[in-house]
Amino acid sequence: MEHPYDPGTSAIPSFLRRDILEKGILRAFPAQTEILREGQYVKAVPFVLSGLIKVYGKFEERDLLLYYIQPEESCIMSFTAIVENMPSQVFAVAETATDAILIPNSLVEDWIGRYPAFNRFYFHQYHQRYEDLLGTIQNLLFSSMDRRLKAYLQEMARLKNTRRLHIHHREIAEDLGTAREVISRLMKKLEQEGVVRQAEQGWIQVLEE
Repeated sequence: MEHPYDPGTSAIPSFLRRDILEKGILRAFPAQTEILREGQYVKAVPFVLSGLIKVYGKFEERDLLLYYIQPEESCIMSFTAIVENMPSQVFAVAETATDAILIPNSLVEDWIGRYPAFNRFYFHQYHQRYEDLLGTIQNLLFSSMDRRLKAYLQEMARLKNTRRLHIHHREIAEDLGTAREVISRLMKKLEQEGVVRQAEQGWIQVLEE
């Protein structure tokens, strides 16, 4: 299947990129599609070509957004689950329409031994995700919910390359691990401060950097 991915833009060496594109399985995921379930044994690792994936963990019956997978990135937790032959400890959802190459676990195991560049890529992904998780923990421990909400909206605007977001208070609450009523109250506060403007049907305009 043809797709608009430009294989010249990745930091991955060209020979490895060719193998990913030729031997992996191209999949298109509509927005809000569950890609990985918690407790599921992972059969393939996604390499994102376009779109955006959210990865969540569950803590005391609450879902918490851990990190995003953007184009040219992969899911390190899926990679770990394959290497350790263990069920996934996270679940993942396509935030927007997403095209990804699925690398079957047989290829993952083969390329770990064959390609040092493949290992370097995932070590780099580990480093990125580690920094993401440290930021999440720091925000949970030291940032007030209104600051977390403001940072969340600004990050979503950056990732989606638009200041006009279509997102409901319930979804924001789920991502931040709080109650919808808390988000609704804080959104009114941010609106009064000129940070956002709310419209009907879940539209939010991010006004301030």
